[in-house]
Amino acid sequence: MYSTSHVNLPQDAREELIDMLNTLLANAVDLHWQVKQAHWNIRGTHFYSRHLLFDEVAKHARKHADSYAERAGALGGYAQGTIRLASNNSQLPEYDLQAVDGEAHIRALVERVGRYAASLRDGITKSDEVNDPVTADILTQTLGETEEDLWFLESHLNGDARVGVTTPPRGGTRRGRAEDISQAAT
Repeated sequence: MYSTSHVNLPQDAREELIDMLNTLLANAVDLHWQVKQAHWNIRGTHFYSRHLLFDEVAKHARKHADSYAERAGALGGYAQGTIRLASNNSQLPEYDLQAVDGEAHIRALVERVGRYAASLRDGITKSDEVNDPVTADILTQTLGETEEDLWFLESHLNGDARVGVTTPPRGGTRRGRAEDISQAAT
């Protein structure tokens, strides 16, 4: 840690946040390169759309990594973002090198992006606990983008993403409400 930060947080809180941000940095760097692995190796049905989607998800992870590193620096910390450090500190599982078809890549990425999103939620909680709304805000913004990426990825799972999803009750959709209104009018 550098001693030059004048951010108005206790030293122990800043140290805890810096450690957490470095873990998120490792996760984001690892996620970026795992998504690029899928991007480079995707084959099969929907190749082009998945190739482009993977590239967008990778760009988001790279942007997130930069935000974590800069926030760690603002708190007086040292960003640990090399590939080797990320590899050692990431909480994500290693990428499945047997994944070659689109479904296998999608499933691998859904698992990893889901874990990454969970680590962001944990980070938001930790930021709130030490009263750091700035870090919580950065992570909240990142979580929103990450969960949208997760939704886009899950949308490529031939209906498997709907497991456990229930149909909305009558009137729970626009069409259902319109039908209810027209029936009530007659």
